[in-house]
Amino acid sequence: MKYKLAYLCGTNSWGGLEMNQLRNALWMKERQHDVLIFCQKGSPIEKNALESGIDVRIIKKHRKYYDVVQGSRLVRIIKQEGITHLIVRATYDMSIAAYAKWRMGNRLHLSYFMEMQLGISKRNLLHTFRFRWFDLWFCPLHWLAKQVSEKTKFPKKRIRVVPSGLDLQQFKNKIPIAEARDMLNLPKEEFLFGLIGRFDVNKGQLLLLDAMRICENKDFSVVLLGEPTRNEGDAYFDEMKQKINEAGLQDRVFILPFRKDIAVFYNAINCFVMASKGETFGMVTIEAMACGTQILGSNSGGTPEILQYGKLGLLFETMNSADLAMKMKEVAEGKILSSPTKLIQMANYYDHRSVCAMVEKELGLKTTGS
Repeated sequence: MKYKLAYLCGTNSWGGLEMNQLRNALWMKERQHDVLIFCQKGSPIEKNALESGIDVRIIKKHRKYYDVVQGSRLVRIIKQEGITHLIVRATYDMSIAAYAKWRMGNRLHLSYFMEMQLGISKRNLLHTFRFRWFDLWFCPLHWLAKQVSEKTKFPKKRIRVVPSGLDLQQFKNKIPIAEARDMLNLPKEEFLFGLIGRFDVNKGQLLLLDAMRICENKDFSVVLLGEPTRNEGDAYFDEMKQKINEAGLQDRVFILPFRKDIAVFYNAINCFVMASKGETFGMVTIEAMACGTQILGSNSGGTPEILQYGKLGLLFETMNSADLAMKMKEVAEGKILSSPTKLIQMANYYDHRSVCAMVEKELGLKTTGS
């Protein structure tokens, strides 16, 4: 049987969810699978897909629920293209995808790859009816699989735990710490904590600055790599700068813009801080692991599971600046969280080639081993 995969992305955003959808489509194409992406005309994913050499089929904007008209158009294209497997990541696309599955039955295999944790319970009749059309529900971590079991009526036998993949090749060449710091114009001798992410209240930059201010040990500095959230103003960034000035931390906080060669950042710091309020799956935590960088993480979301509940890094109480300050003091004074070799070894579990092989197995596709 000839298989053809379609990745449905009806959103007009360009965030982690859309990037993961495109990234996974590209990886599967590299593994010799027939792949295309359904998306809106002029959307960021259309532009990036075409630049990446991925086939695109244009769909019109659809309603989140009960869009029979656009659902029928999607079914027509699916039939024309000979699509055998449809993959969605956004909850926004679940209803129209379920409609397509209802219309096509066993001729279409439908999968949902979970990106965000569930909020309220979704065990009501409408959610249950929508979810029933999905053949598989992929969760990147076990805690999310448990959440799906508890907050939905989706059959446990159709839930799969497959991690989000990452191309680890960019982290393979270790950059000496002195060289990395030269590249970023950072101090040579200081102990450096680092945090990467857009400047946003949920990413924890202010929390880290608070912890820095109250920490008894002052013999360390902090590197913040990121930029304000686009189209949302600079209010949070301005608050960050105000806190830095008020606390007299101007000489100990280094703010750097995003850069493509992020391995330089991880190799320049001594310890990476995952301070987010509740990161579902922190890809940056995996990146730090791949570089062998020590990790200090918030005890919430997917971070505890990724850090094996303290075996691969130190956990602090979420949104508690005092506890974070205490843990930073311990690390700055020499507490070893995990060996670089072990961190790099554990990061291999998330290598995109291994993840693609897992997906192929679950979808019943021929594994290429590329």
